[in-house]
Amino acid sequence: MTHGDSAGPVYSLKFVTLLVVLGPELLFLGAGVQLQENGYNGLLVAINPQVSEDQNLIPNIKEMITEASYYLFNATKRRVFFRNIKILIPATWKANNYSKVKQESYEKANVIVTDWYGAHGDDPYTLQYRGCGKEGKYIHFTPDFLLNDDLTAVYGSRGRVFVHEWAHLRWGVFDEYNNEKPFYINGQNQIKVTRCSSDITGIFLCERGPCPQENCIISKIFKEGCMFIYNSTQNATASIMFMQSLSSVVEFCNASTHTQEAPNLQNQMCSLRSTWDVITDSDDFNNSFPMKGTELPPPPTFSLIQAGDKVVCLVLDVSSKMAKADRLLQLQQAAEFYLMQIVEIHTFVGIASFNSKGTIRAQLHQINNDDDRKLLVSYLPATVSAEAETSICSGLKKGFEMVEKLNGKAFGSVMILVTSGDDEHVTNCFLTVLSSGSTIHTIALGSSAVKNLEELSHLTGGLKFFVPDKSNSNSMLDAFSRISSGTGDMFQQHIQLESIGEYVKPHHQLKTTVTVDHSVGNDTTFLVTWQTSGPPEIVLFDPNGRKYYTDDFTTNLAFRTARLWIPGTAKPGLWTYTLNNTHHSPQALKVTVTSGASRSAVPPATVEAFVERDSTHFPHPVTIYAIVRKGFYPILNATVTATIESETADPVTLKLFDDGAGADVIKNDGIYSRYFFSFAVNGRYSLKVHVNHSPSISALAHSIPGSHAMYVPGYITNGNIQMNAPRKSVGRREEEQKWGFSRISSGGSFFVLGIPADPHPDVFPPCKIIDLEAVKAEEEVTLSWTAPGEDFDQGQANSYEIRVSKSLQNIQDDFNNAILVNTSKLNPQQAGTKEIFTFSSELFTNGLEHQPDGETQKSHRIYVAIQAVDRNSLKSAVSNVAQASLLIPPNSAPVFARDDLILKGVLTAMGFIGIICLIIVVTHCVLNRKKRADKKENETKLL
Repeated sequence: MTHGDSAGPVYSLKFVTLLVVLGPELLFLGAGVQLQENGYNGLLVAINPQVSEDQNLIPNIKEMITEASYYLFNATKRRVFFRNIKILIPATWKANNYSKVKQESYEKANVIVTDWYGAHGDDPYTLQYRGCGKEGKYIHFTPDFLLNDDLTAVYGSRGRVFVHEWAHLRWGVFDEYNNEKPFYINGQNQIKVTRCSSDITGIFLCERGPCPQENCIISKIFKEGCMFIYNSTQNATASIMFMQSLSSVVEFCNASTHTQEAPNLQNQMCSLRSTWDVITDSDDFNNSFPMKGTELPPPPTFSLIQAGDKVVCLVLDVSSKMAKADRLLQLQQAAEFYLMQIVEIHTFVGIASFNSKGTIRAQLHQINNDDDRKLLVSYLPATVSAEAETSICSGLKKGFEMVEKLNGKAFGSVMILVTSGDDEHVTNCFLTVLSSGSTIHTIALGSSAVKNLEELSHLTGGLKFFVPDKSNSNSMLDAFSRISSGTGDMFQQHIQLESIGEYVKPHHQLKTTVTVDHSVGNDTTFLVTWQTSGPPEIVLFDPNGRKYYTDDFTTNLAFRTARLWIPGTAKPGLWTYTLNNTHHSPQALKVTVTSGASRSAVPPATVEAFVERDSTHFPHPVTIYAIVRKGFYPILNATVTATIESETADPVTLKLFDDGAGADVIKNDGIYSRYFFSFAVNGRYSLKVHVNHSPSISALAHSIPGSHAMYVPGYITNGNIQMNAPRKSVGRREEEQKWGFSRISSGGSFFVLGIPADPHPDVFPPCKIIDLEAVKAEEEVTLSWTAPGEDFDQGQANSYEIRVSKSLQNIQDDFNNAILVNTSKLNPQQAGTKEIFTFSSELFTNGLEHQPDGETQKSHRIYVAIQAVDRNSLKSAVSNVAQASLLIPPNSAPVFARDDLILKGVLTAMGFIGIICLIIVVTHCVLNRKKRADKKENETKLL
């Protein structure tokens, strides 16, 4: 889905030449959404298997994206539109002559259609986690949003909403509204509404009806229950990231319409830049030009695809190199576990092996029961060959042959390729691989595995893993545990609860506990592996104290595995196990525990680990992410630890944080992040993430994270207030958890290149501060931010450089020449600590600051930014820009400026009507009094 951010380690000249000669259709396979001649190709919309079949859903998706294409084309000044879209129909829906899936899957989708699993809400949203200008993960629509036409009154037309979310996903811009801070006081001490542009009009609405803005304020604090209702008819044309629902809104806020003072996420995340500025700085705009002429682009074309039978082929290296470092044994243990426990029922599975030639070991066989699983296990390789040469292409060819016998083509199949060999001819079959329609997951064993092996995964959208030659590493089992069917049905997937491996001395024990929480428990399996001839002594206690011994496990002495399957639903609580090494020499003992969802209506807690890039070049860090959630709700305050293993060095452990600082962009979104830069050697690294959740300190967030389309409470139409139905509750019911939970996820592998062979000086600066805030009180300005480290987000920086300016342009373009604040008494704290610093605002009253050409000093706001400095004088990037008002004197009230924003529409009309009525009444009374006086005077004269 990324464009320009992901790349494999090294492309050979031969491989690059191959890509050049490929046709566009093949080139886009596995490449995500690509922009070609102003049109987006490869957009994938996937419907979750849990969504009930509805014949209106697909036509509505088509209508939404078609409308969005024209709206986007005009909003981007004839720059981009949607050309080709694929809609992935779940296998749970009845077949209807849909095309077959190739390499598409739910997990790769740019847009997902699914419920929120128990939540009552239909907000469209985009999951963003990488910051300003960076691509998001996916757009999420609920089926109700796509089927219920009443919701267009509160969100706007579906096509317009799609463009709003697409801008989040593709270009990394953020919302220009703020439900938490709907009002603010600007630099002129005036009350303003958080919006873009400021030309959008409306009225203040109190609890009992329209009101002047001063009725919304108590002691300079905005009164709860007060809101601003917008006129349905506007002249303003911006902005799509604020209220795309308004018919007049047809463009994004630009430099002339952007409101820099508004306390919205766009200003916070993008340092006060307009959305249009960020969009035009994207790769899409830098690599394209507006379409010439006046004609509209063609409407999008849609392909409906559906997965058929699930087909998996294991393609296993049996060359002599597999005899080293227990590689074959680890492969046997992991493959057996995959076949017996992980691969889903009704899947067709085949096994091929290769050295210099490929061999079919087991033709495709459908798994319907445990006997089928055991039969396939019996075909796993028992020995290696004498040949050291490997031909990966020969092995893949045999895999394709097997699949094609079943379906005629390999479309939608999965190849799990495991190899330790070096094969310089692997690029010879790239064209065959691309045209096969198969997804290839690669597992590289040891340091001798072919260097561009991962390109097979990169080109087909597969996962990539690395297993170091360490007997106590569980990376092989973790890799097989991570490989799922890709359907998106979390209720059918196995979840890894535990993965541990240790060297245990003779007659010593490996003893620990694993938590089985309420959300899992079905199909729970404990797997124990060892190195020597006989199994260790195993004792397992369930939460009620029941004991399981070695004899209760199903043992495979050839593969040195012992497996215990718990029938029904495993008891929730702490399971304690002890492995006693009864052998006379040390050996690696390992434990893996998996389970499944306990109930179909309650989604289990999950973790998804990944890195931002497939490769990095020293000294650039790798950003590690772990999404921890229950359904779609973030799990907060969990302990998340990453373990990174290289080819030769010791493993490195690293805590990940969800604090909105350093590598973590947004606080409390359930996405835990950290920079990794402790590179020991060039080559491959594997990633595993372990999550521990303590019920005493952890919590489930009350809302779904991400950038949501605004829910409009109502409009002013023809002078009348028309309120929309109240928003559905998005609360969730959280069951009491006595034990918390634990989860494991492999994050795949990544490459590091360019590490110097000789000792090198410090090249790692502090990370950029991204959460700087400024507040003015009395005559002082108080700043707050999260401390960076000596090296990125680790350690303790040496000093801070704080600069301020009355000019945003100064602080953004010429930070070093802005006014320097005295920070001699400010000593940086440990990374992750909250910093608070106060300085006097008199700094701006004792002289004029140099202004850029064309700027004046009329602004009553100051702009602040920070750089952190380490011991070697390496500086971080300049922080986000914070701002504060200088104008408000102590105890003064905001100015109630009655501009075109305030009291328009209903309130103005009511005022005029009231005045007219008053004039009529007064005139009538005066005339009546005069008439009575004249009559009395006439009567007196008659007397």
